[in-house]
Amino acid sequence: MIPQPSFLPMTREEADALGIGEFDVILITGDAYVDHPSFGTAIIGRVLWDAGYKVGVIAQPDWKKPDDFLRLGRPRLFFSISSGNVDSMVNAFTPRKKRRSTDAYSPGGRPRRPDRATIVYANMVRSLFPGTPIILGGIEASLRRFAHYDHWSDSVRQAVLADAPADALVYGMGERQVVEIAGRLAAGKDLQGIRGTAVTISVAEWRETDPAGMVVIPGYPEVRESPEAYARAFALHAREQDPVRGRTVVQPHPKTVIVQYPPALPLDTAALDHVYALPYTRAAHPSYREPIPALEPVQFSITTHRGCFGSCSFCALTHHQGRIIQSRSPTSILAEARRLAAMPGFKGVIQDVGGPTADMYGLSCPQWEKHGACPDRRCSPDCPNLATSHAAQIDLLRQLRTLSGVRQVHIQSGIRYDLALADPAYIDEIAAHHVSGHLKVAPEHIAKQVTTLMNKPGREVFDRFKERFAAASRKAGKEQYLLPYLMSGHPGCTIQDSIELAEYIRDNRLYTEQVQDFTPTPMTRSTCMYATGIDPMTMEQIHVPAGREKEVQRALLQYRDPKNRGLVAEGLHQARREDLIGSGWACLVPARHDRPERERAETQRRSGRRR
Repeated sequence: MIPQPSFLPMTREEADALGIGEFDVILITGDAYVDHPSFGTAIIGRVLWDAGYKVGVIAQPDWKKPDDFLRLGRPRLFFSISSGNVDSMVNAFTPRKKRRSTDAYSPGGRPRRPDRATIVYANMVRSLFPGTPIILGGIEASLRRFAHYDHWSDSVRQAVLADAPADALVYGMGERQVVEIAGRLAAGKDLQGIRGTAVTISVAEWRETDPAGMVVIPGYPEVRESPEAYARAFALHAREQDPVRGRTVVQPHPKTVIVQYPPALPLDTAALDHVYALPYTRAAHPSYREPIPALEPVQFSITTHRGCFGSCSFCALTHHQGRIIQSRSPTSILAEARRLAAMPGFKGVIQDVGGPTADMYGLSCPQWEKHGACPDRRCSPDCPNLATSHAAQIDLLRQLRTLSGVRQVHIQSGIRYDLALADPAYIDEIAAHHVSGHLKVAPEHIAKQVTTLMNKPGREVFDRFKERFAAASRKAGKEQYLLPYLMSGHPGCTIQDSIELAEYIRDNRLYTEQVQDFTPTPMTRSTCMYATGIDPMTMEQIHVPAGREKEVQRALLQYRDPKNRGLVAEGLHQARREDLIGSGWACLVPARHDRPERERAETQRRSGRRR
């Protein structure tokens, strides 16, 4: 077995230097190759190498040039294809569908990947290497494993396996799956039944299959034409994304049938420790002459756990990492911190200690191991089964602060403030030692009907946290602020709701640069609402802001920006809130922007009455 190299080889010259004549697995990715555990290609490559397989990387191939895909030859076992750390369409376009001019995962920030990269790469590989297995993975494939609404074409698209010529798809965190796939292919076995994967079978084979024990959801033709069928399909497969109680899910398509096997079992602490102890260099491949912008903010960060039980409606994490928290041991995390402290370029600051939600580290529920996460309720501090003590994280942070060479330990991941309120000692700890001026929190909204649809805590919870954090900062003798993430245009949100949030921003003097216009991304409850006008969990009709209304809602949250005054006035007229136009202290915009917007609003009202 060849020892782990400093970097996985990207050229024949590097392969020859390692004595590799033929690769077992070749990873193709839409990102630049960065050997850091925040990058999926690095983790999958290191895990496969650790299991005894020789792995090469083709990073950001030119999809118009076959030579880029031929450079490492044909692998003995399979090609693994990923669009990268981000869905290629999310990466390429703004929420308003304007093409971005930069790509944080490319050298120098210049875009170098195709739209729908997973499909494009798979088609090229199949044409060049017929007969060689292709395995899809990464976030783009994972979240497009069923028929899904695609914001960029404004249509319901087939599951990615129906469009890409691949043999299997790995969804979720893929360490277990890729090692089992490699072992099966090496032994000449098929890929049926592997947890955490999806495959296709023929329509004829499906007709001969006994569906007992499976969940058959409405097929592609039905969900494409019927919003009710789409919402029903989403609710059905969403209930099966738990690794303990999830069942096989089947979705027919016109020319093939998608079969998703139950999710992979979570890695236990020892296995997770092992993954993060592999010899990552935490640097970009030395062939790059320009920096990779996405590396800088995470280079000296530490991932403490996986999973998030928050289940925010607009977040796909529930379908990718799952709701069960998988935490590393303090010994493993401290060992990684010592490695960071010894690295060239480390300046004494650990940039982040966390995961999808920083303060879920070490939290657990006795139901998870045997029964999985509850299907009929969200995990919250109100549940008596959920352990909400932050003692393990507090102790870990204290140990990290004492390490030689470490001056500061920051928390940049963001925290779940309702959880923090369940253990106020944690708020005191981070306010005193782990906030670099601003603490990221994500209330997203404060209108009750909107936070309910978002599956977020209500306004009163955020208010309590805001007061508690301010008190903790005063106690620590520090002037610190909350950096709230807010969202405009979410399904169910009206202009009146946006005005309510704008007034809240005004009254609380919140900083609102971090406003995200809701973007429908595949496989979230919110996207299902946006595409269908139906909440899939209740099958109730909801309001969906679109077009100019979305622009007005966003402008209201950034009413201080002079460029937005016209849109803000328009929204205030539509809501009959002219009391907020003028020179008074409570007004959102001055009166001089009143007339054109009043006329536009009146025209829209008349048009609505005529309809």
